Order: sequence, then C-alpha cells, then structure tokens
Amino acid sequence: MTPDEYCQQKAAGSGSSFYYSFLFLPPERRRAITALYAFCREVDDVVDECHDPQIAATKLAWWRQEVARLYDGKAGHPVTQALQGVLPQFDLPQEQLLEIIDGMEMDLTQSRYLDFKALSLYCYRVASVVGLLAAEIFGYQDRRTQKYAHDLGMAFQLTNIIRDVGEDARRGRIYLPIDELQQFGVKAADILNARYSDEFRRLMEFQIERAERYYEQALAQLPEGDRRAQRPGLVMAAIYRTLLDEIRRDGCQVLTQRTSLTPLRKLWLAVKTWVKAG
Repeated sequence: MTPDEYCQQKAAGSGSSFYYSFLFLPPERRRAITALYAFCREVDDVVDECHDPQIAATKLAWWRQEVARLYDGKAGHPVTQALQGVLPQFDLPQEQLLEIIDGMEMDLTQSRYLDFKALSLYCYRVASVVGLLAAEIFGYQDRRTQKYAHDLGMAFQLTNIIRDVGEDARRGRIYLPIDELQQFGVKAADILNARYSDEFRRLMEFQIERAERYYEQALAQLPEGDRRAQRPGLVMAAIYRTLLDEIRRDGCQVLTQRTSLTPLRKLWLAVKTWVKAG
C-alpha cells in the first residue's frame, strides 16, 4: 500500500463528512487535503483510543518528532510520507501541524473548560488551524480568506462538541464551559449521567446559536473571488449546518444519541453546494 493509498483508506474509513468535501477537487489538491486529514485522524486516535494518558503522551511526543523528520525530508510514517510529497506545492507551516498536536494533548490534561475563552484555545488548535491549512491547499488570493477559514474551523468544532456531548461525557469529558452550565442551571452530574431537563435544552440551544453565528461570520468574510476555490469548506458548512438543524429538530437529544446524516444525504448536499458555489 502506498502512502497516498493509506491516507485515502484512513479518510474513507472514518465516515467523516470531510470526505465528501474532497470528492470534486483536482487530484493534487485532493491528495494533499486527504494527507492532512489522515494526519489529524492519526493524532486524534492517539487520544481517543489510548486509555493510559502517559502512553498517549509518549505517542504524541513521537508524532512531534515525526513532524520534525517530515520537514527534514526523512518522514517514516505513511501519513507524513504522503505529506512530504505535497510540501513542495503547498505552504503547510510546521508550527501549525505542531499546534494540532498541542490541541490533542490538551485532552490528556484537561476535561473541563472554565469559560468560552478557554474553550476557544482548544477549538483553535484542533480545528481553526486545520481550517487555515486547508485554505492553503484549496488556494486563495485574498488574505481575508484566512479569517473565514479560522471562523469556519471554530464553527465545525463547536458543532462537533454539540453533537458529541453524550459520547464525550462517557469518556469523562465535558467541553461545554463551566460558567455556561452554571448560567443555565445545569450540573455536570446531569450531563455525566445523561439526565435531560428543560435547562439542558436551553443550554444546548445557546450552544447551537453560537455555532450558527460562527458559520454566518465565516461565510460573510469569504471574499467572492475566493469562493470557487474554497468550495470544499462551503460543502462542509452545508453538511454541518444541516446536522445542527437535525439536532435542534430532535430536541437536542445529544446525551443518549449521536445525530448523523446518511451518506446519500451528505453526497446530495455536497453536489448541490459545489454546483451552486461554482
């Protein structure tokens, strides 16, 4: 299996909505974004699948060393070998790949966030940085597109947090800020024990509205001249905003179920958005 085939298998096997946004890209850009996505999956899996924090920290330290080897032209892992193949064509700063690892590392030391400012740093590292790297791969002429990519990454991560409240709670993590739980009268124990209440639903409505504001802010900042190049992000936004609508329609039942869209619906949204933005 070649490094590119490994990354393709990693991307397709995840079932992620991101896969649908890559489908219509030219081969070289698709190759690069698939390698970046596979890198994110690899370091994320370290945290999610390794139950011993010390072993996970050791593995993340190995990935830091592997990123250094990547930029020295000595990549050893299939994912970094794939990235090494696209570095000459795309500006993917080393420090940004390391920031993604920084974000994953936060999950090893932190399971609660005092306020949205604290949560924002986590979202920036694990999602906005990915958005900035993706924008480089898709291509842009106007630097305002970086602000769009940053805010869109925030919107995606906030959507993930909303969707995965129950799943994260079963791992002992609550990403919803502590001061907002207090504001809405929701106890951490209610989330950890999957207890629904009107207060919890109001809290989740508040989270959904904030995510929507980030989507609106991001899309308003995308310069018209870069809209065509940045279509993969617009596809993702369409899929994720539809997911948010479904969560709201279901009454925010995120403690006991994980709302998702069917592959066919994702594909339909992808085609529709790609054509419209073209």
